Amino acid sequence: MISADLQTVLPEILLSVYAMAALIGAVYTTKDDAASLLTWATSGIFLLVAVWIGINGAGTTTAFGGMFIEDAFARFTKIVILVSAAAVLLMSEGYMQRRGLLRFEYPLLVALAVVGMMVMVSAGDLMALYMGLELQSLSLYVVASLRRDSLKSTEAGLKYFVLGALSSGLLLYGASLVYGFAGTTLFSGIIAATADGVSLGMLFGIVFLLAGFAFKVSAAPFHMWTPDVYEGSPTPVTAFFATAPKMAAMALFARVVHDAFGGIVGDWQQIVAFLSVVSMFLGAIAAIGQRDIKRLMAYSSIAHMGFALMGLAAGTALGVQAMLIYMAIYITMNIGIFAFILTMEKDGRPVTDIHALKMYSREEPLRAVAVLILMFSLAGVPPFLGFFGKLGVLQAAYDAGLGWLAVAGVIASVIGAFYYIRIVYFMYFGETEDRLETNGSPILWTFLMGATAVLVLGVFNLFGIEPAIASAAATLVN
Repeated sequence: MISADLQTVLPEILLSVYAMAALIGAVYTTKDDAASLLTWATSGIFLLVAVWIGINGAGTTTAFGGMFIEDAFARFTKIVILVSAAAVLLMSEGYMQRRGLLRFEYPLLVALAVVGMMVMVSAGDLMALYMGLELQSLSLYVVASLRRDSLKSTEAGLKYFVLGALSSGLLLYGASLVYGFAGTTLFSGIIAATADGVSLGMLFGIVFLLAGFAFKVSAAPFHMWTPDVYEGSPTPVTAFFATAPKMAAMALFARVVHDAFGGIVGDWQQIVAFLSVVSMFLGAIAAIGQRDIKRLMAYSSIAHMGFALMGLAAGTALGVQAMLIYMAIYITMNIGIFAFILTMEKDGRPVTDIHALKMYSREEPLRAVAVLILMFSLAGVPPFLGFFGKLGVLQAAYDAGLGWLAVAGVIASVIGAFYYIRIVYFMYFGETEDRLETNGSPILWTFLMGATAVLVLGVFNLFGIEPAIASAAATLVN
């Protein structure tokens, strides 16, 4: 029995063993001299594990008495998490090296965070869920404050830690209430306990659980840490926050509401719909006055999580499918835009003021076109892939009888388009400013153009991954 369980969790075990062995090896040998090698090695291992999961995964298996679930939904989200984490590490190596921030613990903390995310999306029990969540969070608290000589970075890490502890407390309190009224922490037991309806105490437990999850996806009104952490963290760390953890948190959100509370959709649907509306409008409106592109992307992420939650609020397999497609597209857009942000420099120093992009198209016409496509896709302008991502969640909400939520999403999307189009306006029509230097790193150039190509070419058939996403959604929502 234990050998079958270990076989099921083998990818997580291998990544954990690698991270701990590399940590011990680096501490007792070369330390930061091996940081660059560790970054490349960690990226390579992420990609190998992703390929392994994609090739060997089939059917649904459980481990440790149902605490760990390996199914199509978990496999798809794990592959997205691993690939996006590998991409961010590859993008960040040169940037961190030039600024003296590339320490050996950076890729290893990312690796441990990824292990936590993989446990999160496969959790079949409230205790397993919390273990994965805290492993991810504790790693990210440290990574956020990696720039030790910066007050903003230290503040970012401290805010993330304090608010993260608060959200963990809410989540634990909700989990204890659910356990008290269901008599079990297993999702399969909880859904059986709610088959005949839900008590008031159980409903309070669900509310507290969802509040904790809302913090992890930076959904309003639990978003307060996001802008400061995005701005204060080193830019590659911000890029990581905007990609893999968002996918993991949304997958965990979907796993819990459908596996544990799938029989009482009407009780949690209104909570998720509320989080969706508030997130979409706050993110759309608050970003309008931002000049710092990292803070702008923070508010953008809040709005986009609102759209992803719209798909989840539908409470259907189509809604989960739309959410997964939306998150995959969102992560691709973020990898491209952060690859560009990492190139923004002036006099060898990083620049994040969007006004520095004025007349950028005159100096770098090809990159300007790439950024234009990325921004239009983020705004949901057809015919780029971002438009079809939004169309999918809007359709799922409408089909589920949430027409008012779909209308709110359209209005929020129109409002949010302003600050994306403003960046394009600056690049093509703004008054001439001092020339913005751009780092010529071939890796960053590759990711910028690669993400742009995906957003253009993926319109035709999303590279054929729709059947995999449909299978993942059907596995979760029976």
